[in-house]
Amino acid sequence: MKSINYSITGLLCFLSLALFSCKKASNIPLPVKDTTVVTPVQVNYPKTSYNPSGLDTTKLFNPVPVVNPLVRQDLLEISGVAASRINPGVLYIHNDSGNSNQVFMTDASGADRGTLTITPVGNRDWEDIAVGPGPIDGKSYIYVGDIGDNDSKYSSVFVYRFPEPDLAGKTSPVVLDITTVDIIELKYPDGPHNAETLMIDPLTKDIYIAGKQSNISNICVAKYPQSLTSATVMTPVVQLNFNKATGGDISPDGTEILIRSNELIWYWKLPAGTNISAGLKTPPQVAPYANNEPQGEGVCFAADGSGYFTDTEIRGYPGKLSTMSFYKRK
Repeated sequence: MKSINYSITGLLCFLSLALFSCKKASNIPLPVKDTTVVTPVQVNYPKTSYNPSGLDTTKLFNPVPVVNPLVRQDLLEISGVAASRINPGVLYIHNDSGNSNQVFMTDASGADRGTLTITPVGNRDWEDIAVGPGPIDGKSYIYVGDIGDNDSKYSSVFVYRFPEPDLAGKTSPVVLDITTVDIIELKYPDGPHNAETLMIDPLTKDIYIAGKQSNISNICVAKYPQSLTSATVMTPVVQLNFNKATGGDISPDGTEILIRSNELIWYWKLPAGTNISAGLKTPPQVAPYANNEPQGEGVCFAADGSGYFTDTEIRGYPGKLSTMSFYKRK
């Protein structure tokens, strides 16, 4: 009987009218947490010395984005966005806390390309998504960051990793269940943090999480390989003078970084031979942002390097549309 109820729920979600979200808190239990007690310690994050208000503006990208509304206007609390490496043009997006355990697929035009239901895990507070390499060489993986913690109360956060599905030959919208997921449990060395930014180093498979604090962002890294059987205590990387980071991404070739807030985007072009941790300690540039989003959340590089995308949450903003914005590289 349960399976019938779930099917009806799914149908209602699919048929929901524009501007109404199928906001169903997943009843899938969270992973069992590692019971090992990590005593928070005082951590001194390396600090940067540049003036964040005096940064140069990069000229690499068109300052006027191409903006398209999403067909799925029932997605009211979109958070992260990531570009597929194996399905040309496909973008992965998701809602945040209290919503279904689903990743939605779209593209630059805003089309409905389908839905992936991550059946083994729930959505406590999914805040960002990334695509990158993983355990099997040559295979591309999706990483979902269950890292939100507005009250800084969770002893652990989770990253869910699974191979990208191959959509070749399938008719959109594609509906798939993802039944096998790697559950990566992470702990901060200095106690709970709120975060909305997940980034994967494509060269090392390291996981970076940037905190969402007022006027600062403490960034930590979990080096690869991350354990699947016990919690990994992350290592401090840097403290940026960046206000309330909501998303970030590392380019597919590992040479560029984006971190955004609802107000601006920072961009790093790394010198040859510079790794991500070292690069984050260098002065960024300010990337174009048109301030066209009521609550800007996600950012990601296009898979082909042609520019970057941003998306927005619209719950609480009557009359606003869920959109996908693209800033083309000149």
